[in-house]
Amino acid sequence: MRKFDTKVQYLKYKVLREVAREAWAGRLPQTAIDIPMTIVPGKTPTMRCCVYKERAILTERVKIAMGGRTDSDNVIQVIDIACDECPVGGYEVTNACRGCLAHRCEDVCRFGAISFDEHHVAHIDKTKCKECGACSKVCPYTAIVGRKRPCQNACKVKAISMNEDKAATIDEEKCIACGACVYQCPFGAITDKSYIVNVIDMIKGSNNNQKYKMYAVVAPSISSQFTYAKLGQVVTGLKELGFHTVVEAALGADMVAQAESRELAEKGFLTSSCCPAFVNYIQKNFPDLLPYVSHNLSPMATIAKYIKDTMPGARVVFVGPCTAKKMEVQLDTVKPYVDAAMTFEELQALFDSRDLDITTLEEGVLDNASYFGRIFARSGGLSDAVAQGLKEQGITDFELKACSCDGIEACRTALLQKRKNLLNANFIEGMACVGGCIGGAGCLTHGEKSKADVDKYGRQALEKTITDAISMLK
Repeated sequence: MRKFDTKVQYLKYKVLREVAREAWAGRLPQTAIDIPMTIVPGKTPTMRCCVYKERAILTERVKIAMGGRTDSDNVIQVIDIACDECPVGGYEVTNACRGCLAHRCEDVCRFGAISFDEHHVAHIDKTKCKECGACSKVCPYTAIVGRKRPCQNACKVKAISMNEDKAATIDEEKCIACGACVYQCPFGAITDKSYIVNVIDMIKGSNNNQKYKMYAVVAPSISSQFTYAKLGQVVTGLKELGFHTVVEAALGADMVAQAESRELAEKGFLTSSCCPAFVNYIQKNFPDLLPYVSHNLSPMATIAKYIKDTMPGARVVFVGPCTAKKMEVQLDTVKPYVDAAMTFEELQALFDSRDLDITTLEEGVLDNASYFGRIFARSGGLSDAVAQGLKEQGITDFELKACSCDGIEACRTALLQKRKNLLNANFIEGMACVGGCIGGAGCLTHGEKSKADVDKYGRQALEKTITDAISMLK
């Protein structure tokens, strides 16, 4: 069965796998230079114009797989040399231009960017065009169209522009590390830093969990991933890699749902704090609404804190779909509890770097959370869990009016409405990725089926209530 949505993901995986193999063997960084030759041997190119360019790009991919640039904390990085195949973009005149006499496009352009040839066909001077789009709006034939690169279309916070070399550049003041550009770039020129080497070093340093215990905290969206194997086999695979215990982040979600529902009833209005990209978006674009953000840690950090409090010295690695989690673990409020975050893509690379065929393994047990904690993985699940939290705690004098925001554009709309006192809701569930966590950039696969998989996984929970799940911690 196919493991990835795209060949770009597969290429990224191959680099991660080879870096991981060298890290397990203790040969890095000395052998990093050899990895491009391993992936693209011989003289025949597989993707680019020549093997030399392929290997040059792969060299940059290897660097990012080993932690990336040290001069930037942003986990989303551009490989300039790989970003050269997209058209420049901007506004263009198509062959739909009829050479009309009105010349509305020329009249509306304040920059003198539009001229006409001997056939009265319009042309745009890119050196003068400011890409305001005014000409496109007035053309009676819709002959002027604006073209954006896939990364620009994907970035809903407008953090991506083109530099003087026509390569994508990321405005770190705007970027929320959601990773949408990473998944949508057809050439893999934008990617996320990996801390897979750090994870391997921690596992090796634990001395088979004798020096300290390694805990893997897995996001509930894992139920929609690794579709070629059973979830229990993934759990066993994590233990084969060297993790002592595998814990559901969904249990942290249960804890958050209980606390967040109580906080909501006390304050009267709240936005969720579970999605780090959403919280980052509020910080950068709606700082006046920050007082409304829940004071609870995310499910990942909540369960990690519990692990660290009960098991001093333990190391916690989060495994999930989210590139923004790699930014969250850098926060002062989270850093003490989570030692590293990696994606499902990286976990697949780890399995294969150890030649682990998880389909041959016995099924381990993963049963820490309730149905409500597990459905946090899809849009609307958090709101359902908060409703359940209110119910289980007997809070009957508060009526939940939830606004479930599916993607950052929906989040923006809800936040604008709240700012203008037009929002008919008292709780905003903010999910930066469309579909929720199952739409995360670090997923192996994406699609509507993932939602059904999460719901099915939720129904399989032995703990039927949030209270039942949390009681296991006492």
